[in-house]
Amino acid sequence: MGVVVITGASAGIGRASARVFAERGYDVGLIARGSEGLTAAAKEVELAGGRAVAVPADVSDSSAVDEAAARIEEELGPIDVWINDAMATVFGSFLDLAPEEFRRVTEVTYLGYVNGTRAALHRMVPRDRGVVVQIGSALAFRGIPLQSAYCGAKHAIQGFTDSIRCELLHDESNVRITEVQMPAVNTPQFRIQRSKLDQKAQPVPPIYQPELAAEAIWHAAHHRRRQIWVGFPTVYTILGERLAAPLLDAFLGKTGFKSQQVDEPEQRDRPDNLYDPVPGDHGSHGAFDDKAKTASRQLNFTLSPPVARVAETVDALANRAGRLLARIAG
Repeated sequence: MGVVVITGASAGIGRASARVFAERGYDVGLIARGSEGLTAAAKEVELAGGRAVAVPADVSDSSAVDEAAARIEEELGPIDVWINDAMATVFGSFLDLAPEEFRRVTEVTYLGYVNGTRAALHRMVPRDRGVVVQIGSALAFRGIPLQSAYCGAKHAIQGFTDSIRCELLHDESNVRITEVQMPAVNTPQFRIQRSKLDQKAQPVPPIYQPELAAEAIWHAAHHRRRQIWVGFPTVYTILGERLAAPLLDAFLGKTGFKSQQVDEPEQRDRPDNLYDPVPGDHGSHGAFDDKAKTASRQLNFTLSPPVARVAETVDALANRAGRLLARIAG
């Protein structure tokens, strides 16, 4: 069917997405730092019937990302879909984070998306086809305590993506850029990311399995949707921020610390992946299988054919209205 590239493909949402795309006919380019996770992800792609090219690279290095893209195209062919998913974070209060830790999160989680988008568009724009999928978050709209670096990076991705979308529309390009805004997802990040907390970190419940995220990503890549929101928590977080931000400030100030920790001491000296990958294959699931939801009525409704058609029509009409308004204003 085509070629997809996924950053952060060795674990979590990226790993689950690699399986979904391979099962549905894609060859998969896998980019991440951890060689063991990449090797395992490549085997899963091949077992699903796809060809895999795994390239170890740090997405904060723009040259490394571009070289990875070149190698993938050389071995698999032109890239049709590029999924930016790689991330890093440090759990802890802002004043507990060292400047270099904050910088590193920004370089991976924000600039990694910039570098991936650049590598994709350099190849897609001349061909006038392709899709870039940004893996966003409800936290791109509503910051929460203990994740200031990550929330800041996700907010930056949101603004960056809006800018690129406008530029593509200005150029009348057939290349699309779309976003999938995620809720809390059961990924390995909560046990391998750096933490300054006294208790082990957890995603803010309710928690969803990464396979649901992968379904939304597949849909975004194949339908003309500006954004897809995954799960009711994403819906009410984004809408709540727009309608009642001061209320959320106070609510999260009271609840946001406890809700992100479990009653289990954190090991401060454990390995983390802020600067180097943690050895081993961490898979797509985290430690919260007993809590994570395997289905979402909201997502089923959002991705259903009638709703998808309506959403695509609304986006198309809004684009036309925007162009008309620009002509009138000009």
